Amino acid sequence: MKKYISILLFIVALVLVSCNDNVLDRPQLNDLNDETYWKDETQLRLFANGYYPNYFPGYNSSWSVDYAPLRGYYFSDDFSSTGTQSHFESNVPSSRGSTSETPSMLSQYSGPSWNFAWVRKTNLFINRIETVTKANITDEAYKHWMGVARFFRGYEYYRLVSVFGDVPYYGELFNETDYDVMYKDRTPRAEVMDKVYDDLKYAMENIRANDGDLYLNKYIAAGFIARFMLFEGTWEKYHNGDQARAKKYLEFAVEAGNLVINSGKYKISSDFRSLFGSSDLKGNQEVLLYRHYDAALSVSHAVASYSNGIEGQPTAPNLSLAKAFICNDGQPYQLSAVPNAEILDITNMIKTRDPRFEATFWDKPKPQSSSLLYACKFISREGTTYAEGEVNAGKTLPPQFGSVTNDNDYPVLRYAGVLLDWIEAKAELATMGGAAVTQADIDKSINAIRNRPLDAVAVGKGVKKTAPMQLATLPDDPARDTDVPALIWEIRRERRMEFVYEDTRLLDIKRWKKIQYMNGTTHPDNLMGLWIDVPKELPSFLDPKNKKEGKLKVMKADGTIVTFDGTNGSEMVGFYMIENATDRNEFGDKVYMSPVGKAQIDQYTEKGYTLTQTVGWTN
Repeated sequence: MKKYISILLFIVALVLVSCNDNVLDRPQLNDLNDETYWKDETQLRLFANGYYPNYFPGYNSSWSVDYAPLRGYYFSDDFSSTGTQSHFESNVPSSRGSTSETPSMLSQYSGPSWNFAWVRKTNLFINRIETVTKANITDEAYKHWMGVARFFRGYEYYRLVSVFGDVPYYGELFNETDYDVMYKDRTPRAEVMDKVYDDLKYAMENIRANDGDLYLNKYIAAGFIARFMLFEGTWEKYHNGDQARAKKYLEFAVEAGNLVINSGKYKISSDFRSLFGSSDLKGNQEVLLYRHYDAALSVSHAVASYSNGIEGQPTAPNLSLAKAFICNDGQPYQLSAVPNAEILDITNMIKTRDPRFEATFWDKPKPQSSSLLYACKFISREGTTYAEGEVNAGKTLPPQFGSVTNDNDYPVLRYAGVLLDWIEAKAELATMGGAAVTQADIDKSINAIRNRPLDAVAVGKGVKKTAPMQLATLPDDPARDTDVPALIWEIRRERRMEFVYEDTRLLDIKRWKKIQYMNGTTHPDNLMGLWIDVPKELPSFLDPKNKKEGKLKVMKADGTIVTFDGTNGSEMVGFYMIENATDRNEFGDKVYMSPVGKAQIDQYTEKGYTLTQTVGWTN
């Protein structure tokens, strides 16, 4: 919590500065000028604290949803809604620019708008460390803080590149009257990411191994670096065919992952739900960095409220996602020997699937979800017991599970994420002439995750741990894309099971060049829910007052569609067809990258400069 208190103090200091006049032309002691503010590490830390809510937002705060799981990350092939699915944008927007430092996210791109405020802020940070603070601190402190600043610059450019591709690269401060620099055209993506690579190399080599609880350190930086470099390495491989750069970035991802793994500081040690529903993640060995919430200090969020079984989930998990969960014998359901593995209703899937299925979803159909499959991953086990408060007299929803007063912590960076980034980077390198992935690699990554402890609730439902992955007997999933090797396919599956409603899925299918997975016409499971026996599991849907006639539909195993007409309730057994669900508009490869707004193009033109539009988009 101390970092958030520091941020508030920083804001107060800024207000005080704006209200103070100089006396006899002498700067006030609380004036944030270069000679006083940047004098030592205390001020550097205070300035750096302002980065945390932007880059490590956790569940965000209050009702804000940007970069928050469940409420912010809902646009991918994993989730569907009633009616027509959300379209990709088809026209250049009037504006895509911003200068705000408040976290904001474009949901269709999982990243920021055309905004260089954080780049400028960080170049200022770097400049002042070099020109003012360096003379007052040790060389070790100088390198650490320079590493922190360069890490955040690399982070911001990684995000901008993931959204726009080519972006102007600003590596230092410049005078705002220098239009040749300010209005420079877009720098090629590869050049920008080479600069990011350099920043992140410096950061990993120089940031302290320990700078205090909840502060950025070498291992946290390395964990994020593995993610960034995996993204760009696979982008170069699958989109640009630049094998040299792909190997460069992927090798750095492996190096960063090795730093975390070989530290011995982290391990998979807690059950899955405790990672997301805990009121205090301090001491959890799987969590490298978390955001702590305390409603008593007005630091709270609303994500648990939307996981409590009472609030609606209009964009909900679909059949495509559910089918991807592996059975607990380590096989896809089509090949599994687990009894009833082929029965795709919630009750059977809870018992037959990888434990993450039970830990992620409610154990019965919920009409609050548009697909009837309801995500309860981001709330404690206790929190889910209050959903029956609607019918059980006397049960009142506590504030930590309702409204905007949720105080469960969020694991901003998890060891499981580092392990999956690391093993995927190694597997990709193996297809490019690198060393083959070994069983030992699989054991320390995927199998360590599969061996995660089960809590008593899961055990009581009959949940079992998934069998370890064996390289010698990898599943040959009949659903596997022919251009993806079996090992990489199974690694991708692990990611899909692990990160439901977190920040990876849309970025994953984009970097793999698999955006077509979001086409509901060629992937009809996107528009479906699980198998349901409506008369048995949701008899209320057959009540005339709920007006489901003509809307409630199920699909039989042979593909026959049955529509409820008010008299055929006994026939309503099959795969639930999401109400009125239709596919989104057709889309092409241009949706991988965001266009720049017309206003940004015009701003350049008015100054006599040219800003090139994103490839595939027409002004």
